[in-house]
Amino acid sequence: MNSKIWMIILGSTLIALSAVLYLAQIEIFHTPRDTFFYLFQDLAFVPVEVLVVTLIINRLLSIREKRSMLKKMNMVIGAFFSEVGTGLLKFFSDFDLSYEEIRENLIVTGNWPDKEFINKKKYLKNYEYKIESKKGDLESLKKFLHEKRSFSLALLENPNLLEHESFTELLWAVFHLTEELAFRDEVGRLSDADYEHLSNDIKRAYALLISEWLEYMKHLNKDYPYLFSLAVRTNPFDPEASPEIK
Repeated sequence: MNSKIWMIILGSTLIALSAVLYLAQIEIFHTPRDTFFYLFQDLAFVPVEVLVVTLIINRLLSIREKRSMLKKMNMVIGAFFSEVGTGLLKFFSDFDLSYEEIRENLIVTGNWPDKEFINKKKYLKNYEYKIESKKGDLESLKKFLHEKRSFSLALLENPNLLEHESFTELLWAVFHLTEELAFRDEVGRLSDADYEHLSNDIKRAYALLISEWLEYMKHLNKDYPYLFSLAVRTNPFDPEASPEIK
């Protein structure tokens, strides 16, 4: 049955039931004046009920639902960095001509307040990435992305990520780079124009990846200190990082 027809039938049934009950009350107690008095009194309160339900209760439920969705999205983002993201950061850094400069700003510690993460993101937003696709190992990057292609595609199919535009943009950038490399049989023998094109593709994915990585680290630092501890000890930008606690 069509949902609109079902709603019309339900509404008509409830109104008819209400009318029958009011008529029964009048018939039994013979007090139509009191019945209509309380009827209008109830109707007068309807706007207040609408206000409470639509503007307050729905708002609270919306906030709760948003928090639940953010938690699910952060779980997916965590899986991405565990499976793909951290490895990609290591690959991309090999193509970065100014890696030392950016590395110094990404040595995250447990003492960073939220403001520090925000300041770093602002700095990186205006940072001019210098990427040279000839500098790193394109063949290994191509192989790595090919191996993670199914995983990346599965993430793009996750409906929870539709609400996270920046992360979805990152996935598309990574997937595009995967496709670009897959269509080239020998990435070690390309024209200068082609290398420049790949440099731009890497640059796009690299910038988005670092931004999302910082946001994810901020989330772990605030909500999951034990996961943050491991993330700090495996920081791809820290040459002294070690998963072992010394």
